[in-house]
Amino acid sequence: MNNIPVSPIEALNAAIQNHNPFSKAGIVKEQDIWGKGFPDLPTLNAHASDAIFQAVKKVKTSQSSQEKVTSLVLTASMGVGKSHILNRTRHRLESNGNALFVYASVNNYTDLNFIKYQFQQTLVNSLSRISSQGVMQCQEIAAAMANECFKAINPATPNLSPQKILDQFDQVCASWATKNKNYMKALTKQFLKTRSNVDPYIVRAVLWTLSETETPFAIKWLSGEELDKSKAEELGLPTNSGKTNQEREVESLNNVQKILNLVSYYRPIIICFDEIDVKTSCRDDGLTTPQVIADLVKRLYDTLEQSELSQGLVIITVMAPDTWQQTVNMMPGSIADRVSTYTQRKPIDLNYLNGDYLVDLVKLWLQDFYQVRNLNPPHAVYPFEESQLREYGRGKPTVREALIWCAENFKVFMPPMPELPEDPAERFDLAFTKELEEDIREDMKDSFTIANAICFGFATLIDETVDNVKINNIMTEVKPKLQNAGWINFKIIGVENGRKIKIGVAVIQTSQSDLVAGLRRLIDYQKFDLTRGCLVRSQSKIEKISKSSQAYKLLEKLVAVEKGGEVVYLIEEQIKPLIALIAVYQKCTEYNLTEEEVFDFISQKKLTFDNLLLREILSDPSNQMPVVDDEDELQLLDDIFNPTSSDDTDDGDLSDQFS
Repeated sequence: MNNIPVSPIEALNAAIQNHNPFSKAGIVKEQDIWGKGFPDLPTLNAHASDAIFQAVKKVKTSQSSQEKVTSLVLTASMGVGKSHILNRTRHRLESNGNALFVYASVNNYTDLNFIKYQFQQTLVNSLSRISSQGVMQCQEIAAAMANECFKAINPATPNLSPQKILDQFDQVCASWATKNKNYMKALTKQFLKTRSNVDPYIVRAVLWTLSETETPFAIKWLSGEELDKSKAEELGLPTNSGKTNQEREVESLNNVQKILNLVSYYRPIIICFDEIDVKTSCRDDGLTTPQVIADLVKRLYDTLEQSELSQGLVIITVMAPDTWQQTVNMMPGSIADRVSTYTQRKPIDLNYLNGDYLVDLVKLWLQDFYQVRNLNPPHAVYPFEESQLREYGRGKPTVREALIWCAENFKVFMPPMPELPEDPAERFDLAFTKELEEDIREDMKDSFTIANAICFGFATLIDETVDNVKINNIMTEVKPKLQNAGWINFKIIGVENGRKIKIGVAVIQTSQSDLVAGLRRLIDYQKFDLTRGCLVRSQSKIEKISKSSQAYKLLEKLVAVEKGGEVVYLIEEQIKPLIALIAVYQKCTEYNLTEEEVFDFISQKKLTFDNLLLREILSDPSNQMPVVDDEDELQLLDDIFNPTSSDDTDDGDLSDQFS
C-alpha cells in the first residue's frame, strides 16, 4: 500500500459513512464456525490453538491405544474469543485436510434427557459438512474406504479422488444391477475382509454416501432416524423404526462409538462442545447443562476403544471460568480428569485484548474493507488513531466488547442532519430517501443481511393478502433447530387459495459448499415442516453452478414438480428498498419516528406490498431449472469404472473396475 497514493479524504469518509464493517461483529453464530467466518488474528490466544494442534499430533502419532483419546478445556468469559479459536481450528484443519471437525453447539440441544441421541445427530451433521476437497467429510472417509478395498484386490490400483468416485458410483451400481449383482454388497464384503472389527451396517451406510441419490438417506440413518421399509431394504440397512426416544437414547452412545471408531482409522477427530454454560436447564435427574455435557464427555472418553492403528480423537469443551471452577471441577467420579486430560485437569485460559492486540485486530478488519473498495487510507486504522486504540485496549476488553466499541466509534465528522420536518410522513420519506442512497454492494454478499431485510418485508405484510396468499405469520426460528443450523432463514406461514402453505426461505450468497448445505435442508420438507422451499441467490452465482455438481442435483430436486420449490434471483434494485426500510425501522429514533409509524407508512405506501422480490417468493413456482453454465457438457469425463461380467466372483469384478 506504500506505493499507492492516499485516497481522497472525501472518498474515504463516504465509504465509512455508507458501511460499517464492525456493525455485525461481536456475536458469533454457528454458521460463522463452519463458514468463512470473520477476520482472525492468529497471534491472539495462539497458546490455545497451538495446544489443540499439539494434542491432535500426539493422539495421531502415539503407538499406545490408551493415548488415542485426549481432552482439553478452554475457559474464558463471554466475548473473549472462544468461538474465534474454534473457527481458527476448523479453518486450519480444512486448509491442511488432516483431521475431521465436529462442532456441538449445546444451544441447539432442546432436551437434556436425550443428550446422547442429540449428540449422534450433531456428529453426523458435522460429518456431512463440506470439506476442503469440495465433498462431505463423510464422503472423504467413504472414498478412503473404497480405495482401501480396491488396493486390497490390486495394489497397483491408483488412488481415486472422492469426487471421481462420486461422479461414477451410481452409474456403476446401476450397471451391476442390470446383471443381477449388487455392487454395494460386494464393496462392503471386501471392506469387512480388511477390517473385521467394525459394524457392517455403519460401514454400509458410510459407503452409501458415495451415492448422490442415496446420501440423504444414509445420513438420515446414521443420525438414528427412521427409514421407510422399502428404502431400508434397498440400502440393506435396518429401518430404525418402532423405537421410543428412550430406546434411541440408550443405543446412541454405542452408535457414536461405532461411527467414531470407523472414521478415526482415516483421520484424527476433533470434537468441540460449545455454549455449555446455561445452568437454568436441568435433566430429570437434576443435572444442569454443564454437568450433563461433562458427563457425556466422560462417557465418550471411557467408551471409545481406539485401536493402535487409529488416528485418535481430541475432545474440546469450552466454558466460562466459573462453570469450570464451581461446577465441572467439583463433579464426582473423576469427571473433571476425563474432561481435561491433556493438561492434567488444568484449563487453558484465554487472554483478554491489550493495546497492541487491538491495533492489530482493527488493522485486520479494515484491510479488507478498504481493499474491496480500492481505497488507500492515510494509515491502516483510519478513522481511528493507534493511540486511541491503545488507550481503550488498556482496559483489557473482550474481543466482543472491542468490536462493539469499534462499531460505535467507526465514524468521521459529517455535516449535521438537516432539521427534521414536523410532519411524520415527511420525516419517513426523508429517512427512506436517505437510506436508499446507501451503497449496498457489500450487503449483497451478506446472506444474513439480505435474509433479515426480506424477513422484515414479509413481517410488514402479516394479515395482508398478496397474489392470492394471505400471510398469517413469519417464523424466524426454524425447527428442529439443531438440524437446521440456521440454513433456512425463516418460514412464511399462510393460506393460498384455501390451502395452508409453509414456505421455507434460504438466502445463500456464499460458496457452493454452503449452497449444498442449505439446499439439503431446504428440500427436506418433512423434517422442517414445509410445503415449499425457496432459494434466494444472485443469478450470476447460480449460473456458475456446474451441471455435474452436487449443488445442481439438489437444485433439480428443489424445483421438481413433486417438491414444487423455486429459485428466486436476488436483484439489487429489488432488495435495495427492503434494506433501506429495515434501516429506517432500526434507526427510527434518529428520524423521530416510532416503530408503529414506520410500519403504518410502509403499509400506506405499499412499499413492501408491491415489492417484486417478495411477490416472486410468494408466486407459484415455475418448476423450471435456472440456466447454468454448459461448459461441462463440452467435456468428456474418463470412465474410471469398467465393469466386466466375465468373473463370477465379486472381488474380481471390483478389481477390474480400473484399466
